[in-house]
Amino acid sequence: MTEASRPAPTARDRRRWAQYLADERAEARVYRELAAGRRGEEREILLALAEAEGRHERHWLELLGGEPTAQARASTRTRLLAWMAKRMGRFGTIFVLALAQNAEARSPYDDDPFATPAMRADEKVHHEVVRTLAARGRRRLSGTFRAAVFGANDGLVSNLALVLGIGATGVAPQFVLFSGVAGLLAGALSMGAGEYVSVRSQRELLSATEPGHYADAALPDLDLDANEVALVYRARGMSEEEAVARARRVVAAAQAADRSVPYRRPGGVPDVDGHEVVGGALSAATSSFLFFASGALIPVLPWIFGLAGTVAIVVALALVGIALLATGAMVGILSGAPPLRRGLRQLAIGYGAAAVTYALGLLFGVSVG
Repeated sequence: MTEASRPAPTARDRRRWAQYLADERAEARVYRELAAGRRGEEREILLALAEAEGRHERHWLELLGGEPTAQARASTRTRLLAWMAKRMGRFGTIFVLALAQNAEARSPYDDDPFATPAMRADEKVHHEVVRTLAARGRRRLSGTFRAAVFGANDGLVSNLALVLGIGATGVAPQFVLFSGVAGLLAGALSMGAGEYVSVRSQRELLSATEPGHYADAALPDLDLDANEVALVYRARGMSEEEAVARARRVVAAAQAADRSVPYRRPGGVPDVDGHEVVGGALSAATSSFLFFASGALIPVLPWIFGLAGTVAIVVALALVGIALLATGAMVGILSGAPPLRRGLRQLAIGYGAAAVTYALGLLFGVSVG
């Protein structure tokens, strides 16, 4: 829409522009806060995003004819993001970028006749930039975070199912409590040990598949025109022509004692660090143990505080339901998916498992009686 074809602005339009202005300033502050805790390329990218928000800010200032007399307040979401970016460290950065990704995907400028086409395009590009930055953080976090989320969720669901199933048989509250604590310890130890073995095995498998240095020392002694180095690069997926050219450069550099051409990274593209994605075995095992234990503790709390019977079951269901919604929503936010949908999915799975074991407990309770 051209400037001449825009409708005449109303008082409502001016209030909306003032809100846009406040939000753009707050979003620029979010990116500057994130940049303050980063270095190198990521810092430059975040500062460039802040500058782009500044361009949008100047657009609304121009339409308003200067600072509005009634200053609007930035949205609660944006102010919360700025607070998290400043105070929550590295995990806060990943969380903020994930939330910012969702926010950039819902630009109000698409349907606003007073926003320029360039601004609408900017918002779509911003979404992709933030999504890519968030993906970097997710890769760094994925190993330990996966263990933590799975541990907490497994603790919640398995111990809720255990105490409800046993409680439904009509046994004494002390026996339900003992079973819940035993389930907590057994499950946490099992999860921690299993996670350690799993991650350690993954890292060993990755190490076995990475390019090695075995032939590096022999490179200077190879015949420049008759050698099999090109086969190494062809085995890694390069075309024959590219592999031959690359092999000649590598061998020539080795003979000239110029190690600036890396042998292990064909085409100058860095290898993907799979170890970073998998995470550390010990940290994953520790996270899995602690989060399983903390999740498994929640269903047992009613019996710890002396409740029994139906009251204890209802309280356990309520507490676990809140925790399942929270863990599901957190996974949704960090993965860029709708948090409510992920939370409800976790809730349905947890309650479904608990319902099955509770029904079995009722069945055995009746048959025993």
